[in-house]
Amino acid sequence: MSVVDVAAPHVRVLGSRVAMVSLEETVFRIEEWIRRREGCRRVVVTGFHGLWEAHRDPQLRHILNSADLWIPDGIAPVLAARCRRLGNVARIPGAELMEAFFARADFLGYRSFFYGDTEETLGLLKSALEAKYPGHQVAGTLSPPFGPVTAAEDDEHVRRINQSRPDVLWVGLGLPKQDRWIYEHRHQLDVPVAIGVGAAFRFLSGQVPRAPRWVGNIGCEWAYRLAREPRKCWRRSLIQGPQFLVHMLLDLAGLRVYEEGGEAE
Repeated sequence: MSVVDVAAPHVRVLGSRVAMVSLEETVFRIEEWIRRREGCRRVVVTGFHGLWEAHRDPQLRHILNSADLWIPDGIAPVLAARCRRLGNVARIPGAELMEAFFARADFLGYRSFFYGDTEETLGLLKSALEAKYPGHQVAGTLSPPFGPVTAAEDDEHVRRINQSRPDVLWVGLGLPKQDRWIYEHRHQLDVPVAIGVGAAFRFLSGQVPRAPRWVGNIGCEWAYRLAREPRKCWRRSLIQGPQFLVHMLLDLAGLRVYEEGGEAE
């Protein structure tokens, strides 16, 4: 039996289930799904922000929990796993997952499509990847409108993605928009794997510098991003962060029960 046939060990945080898998195992699972091409597999990549939004929105919690794999982008689920005595767990940032996959794709010629962010970001990302991973193929890029998308535009976006025949669709619309979009289009997408990676396009394009790895590993990447992008990050870091921490402590202490629940429309 393949490792993909076995459910990954997970930790429950505020009713959400986050898989405790290594970066190497995650890439292996993605490769298995590419080989099988059995529908569109969904991968969620998020930490405290996704956990908090899922706690507040039962429908979103269902969408994230029903993904084929939810991996911990941030330190919060990793700390929760360690508190529950799950060993050998580490965070898997979206940018690191992408780079690990591209390193494999460089040898095996996998094709990626990038959906989201701006034309400028996508152009820089494409150039950076073609220079660093010449064996990896950029099947296409598409920057959707910032505002509402018409049904005709939406159909055209899916058509362009499917026509390019990618092995992986990387979606950078930000959570929760990207994961809702993947969920809603999962039966239309002729793609083995679709992965929401948030701001990773900007990190790998060179537009936004990433925090040093050691900063992320000690749980302080939020402070690094707040210092660099205060207008964008202040609410999440200074308001939602403390609220999430209180709830996580209640959950870990068993003082409050957080149900998985929730259904998608």
